[in-house]
Amino acid sequence: MSALLPLEEAQARLIALAHRLPAESVSVHDAAGRYLAADLIAKRDQPAADMSAMDGYAIRFEDREGPWTLVGECKAGSPPCRALKPGETARIFTGSLLPEGADTVVMQENVAADGANIRLTEEPSPSRGRHVRHKGGDFARGDSGLQAGSLLNAAALGQAVIAGYGELQVGKQPRIAVVSTGDELVAPGDETLLHQIPASNDIMISAMLSLLTAETRSLSRIADDMKILCEALESAQDCDIIVTIGGASVGDHDLVGPAFRKLGAEIDFYKIAMQPGKPVMAGKIGKTVILALPGNPASAFVSATLFLLPLVRYMAGAARYLPDYQSAPTTEALPANGPRAQFLRAKVDQAGITPFDSQDSAKLSVLAAANALLYRPADADVAKAGALVPYIAI
Repeated sequence: MSALLPLEEAQARLIALAHRLPAESVSVHDAAGRYLAADLIAKRDQPAADMSAMDGYAIRFEDREGPWTLVGECKAGSPPCRALKPGETARIFTGSLLPEGADTVVMQENVAADGANIRLTEEPSPSRGRHVRHKGGDFARGDSGLQAGSLLNAAALGQAVIAGYGELQVGKQPRIAVVSTGDELVAPGDETLLHQIPASNDIMISAMLSLLTAETRSLSRIADDMKILCEALESAQDCDIIVTIGGASVGDHDLVGPAFRKLGAEIDFYKIAMQPGKPVMAGKIGKTVILALPGNPASAFVSATLFLLPLVRYMAGAARYLPDYQSAPTTEALPANGPRAQFLRAKVDQAGITPFDSQDSAKLSVLAAANALLYRPADADVAKAGALVPYIAI
């Protein structure tokens, strides 16, 4: 019997089977959730010129004691007022360009106006440039902003647009076939007999993938029949990834491994030193990466978190593709761990992180109530209550 593969080695070997997908150009309107394929180099200065950060009055710093004569009004989206001469001021609004000669803004709350006569009521300008956003203060033309592999979330897209982009080079979306197997599966919402169960795993895994950049094809409720399974897997070979759920063990009715081999797949590894999720299998069939996940819901969820999602992020161009670990104090003592890494369904809140009493991998109620996977490394020592422990937010 072969030794179980350590988690980190298995993750590295899975990524080694894959390749980054080529880049494509997409509109910023369609780029949310994608990964940059090249560094974002600013095409413009931001701001493009000195502008006001407040509603108030533009002045020359040398004239900061006032009074001033009002000579104009500067509005956002309009060319600047005429240049200011000594003793002059212009009414200015947030986002408006400073007129030539002005270098400071006095807040409107700090002045009193009597027609065109503007006088100071409080000291508003302890330093030159008060309430001014200076040209290039955010970034300058030619600056390198977001790095290749960055996730284009809402803020990143805002930065890309303000840097002058309407289209972006991003990694292509991986095409993924989700194949759930088992004679016991019935369609969601259908009546079940005692020996049947609703097909929840493919819905769950597809929902996880929907949060990433991917094109997903669902091949659900494939019977435990070698011919039917091989036909389903063969039909998915145009995808970048085939992920199966269930049937990955070595029982008489676990046909996923034999079916892949019958189709000419090369299996790279099978069985991971982790709990839940030990019976994970990975390999390639032609250019397609194959990943077989176990059928118990928690096992499928945990192994998808640790293997499938990182694989998709990597192929889509992410610089950071492995799960992010955070830490929190455990609210109770944790026993020493054995030779398999553990991922305990847990609840993290202001008090810390608490694993659920039941860790039965078939219990979807526990998984649905959890917001974290508490990570216990292989051979971890006892963790006393209050000790910081790592976890993955889910």
